[in-house]
Amino acid sequence: MKLRIGYDCCMELYHPNVFLELVPLVEKAGFDTIWASDHFHPWQDTDASSGFTWAWIAAAAERTKKTPIGTAVTCPMFRYHPAIVAQAFATLRAIYPDRIFLGLGSGEAMNEVPLGFAWPSVKERIERFEESIQLMKKLWKEEWVDFKGKYYRLKQAKLYVKPTTPVPIYVASFGPKVAEIAGKYADGYITTLVSDDHLRNVLIPAVERGAKQMGRDPSKIERAIELGLGYDKDYTKALKKVRFWTGSMFPAAFKYGMADPREIERMGSLVGDEQVARSFTIGTKAEDFIARMEKLIKAGFNHIYLQSTSPDEKAFIDLCAKEIVPYMKSTYGGTAL
Repeated sequence: MKLRIGYDCCMELYHPNVFLELVPLVEKAGFDTIWASDHFHPWQDTDASSGFTWAWIAAAAERTKKTPIGTAVTCPMFRYHPAIVAQAFATLRAIYPDRIFLGLGSGEAMNEVPLGFAWPSVKERIERFEESIQLMKKLWKEEWVDFKGKYYRLKQAKLYVKPTTPVPIYVASFGPKVAEIAGKYADGYITTLVSDDHLRNVLIPAVERGAKQMGRDPSKIERAIELGLGYDKDYTKALKKVRFWTGSMFPAAFKYGMADPREIERMGSLVGDEQVARSFTIGTKAEDFIARMEKLIKAGFNHIYLQSTSPDEKAFIDLCAKEIVPYMKSTYGGTAL
């Protein structure tokens, strides 16, 4: 597989119209993919947003001409029944052939608990997640579908609008059990910055194990990673903007099912700037980001999508267009990774 570079539209950051203005610039800059987060609540309350991503994807596809667009990531289990996810993305891909993909994850409490769902154990979420993917794939491929799982049922269900070509699935995996599910069913798996040891000894073997269980070739599964970053010529300004994500850096937000953005924001305020700088790539010039991307390529990733939280997003996209994307593509774009 050859290197692909994506741009992440984080719907928690801005009103959807802001990103609709940016996506034509992203496409013109030479990005290969456009990703969009899929949340009900954002990671903080102050100066946050959280539009409905599926509606935005259709609007963004109209504003662009060829760049594939998808989610990073959708939870197909609680507020969305997996059959509705299957219907939505089949329709999007039918309208925009070969341009829609679906990123999937096992969910976060802040997107499900506010709608009245109890937040289940990790074990149950993983079981639901695998069952959801099985159900969606059946609906995309078959005509009249009966499905009797532990958590979901279908009784003679049929999608009357099917995708013109299969919907590519990416599975976000941070632990071995979900990584194994990625290996079983996904076209690609996604992770964020993890240690080289965890990637090499835990995640990749789990993906390969899942693929082999289903008779799949693990080398055909794309390895994608989200690179969180902030750019400004003033380092302090870039760092301050990236602090938006400090609430997501607390394991307790995931472990204990926290759902109130105000509470998550209060916890995030305890995170120091040094920890933010270690967790995100903060840069003042193109070389800062190129160096980090090259390390990710050496670690085995062939699809890097940039989650920019910069004071001026247009300035960052312009930097990518002039320096980052041309360099990365000329250096790695013609090489199988």
